[in-house]
Amino acid sequence: NVKLAQTADSSKEEEAVIIEMQESVKLSFSCRYLNCFVKATPLCAQVQLSISSDVPLVCEYKIGDIGQIRYYLAPKIDDEEENA
Repeated sequence: NVKLAQTADSSKEEEAVIIEMQESVKLSFSCRYLNCFVKATPLCAQVQLSISSDVPLVCEYKIGDIGQIRYYLAPKIDDEEENA
């Protein structure tokens, strides 16, 4: 389980943790692939994660005026879901 929460107030926007939620989701993702995604972290100050039950996780790094890097990761499929 992962819980995202801001632990301290920050006056600097680039240091703030912003969590916007439209609906609750419960999904599992491979840490192996997520660990590969975080290797792009030194390229920019912020990362945006978008999670929805209908589409893969999107991990987006905006790199100044150069462009962006987007990674997509489908959730793990439980055996119970496969047999349904």
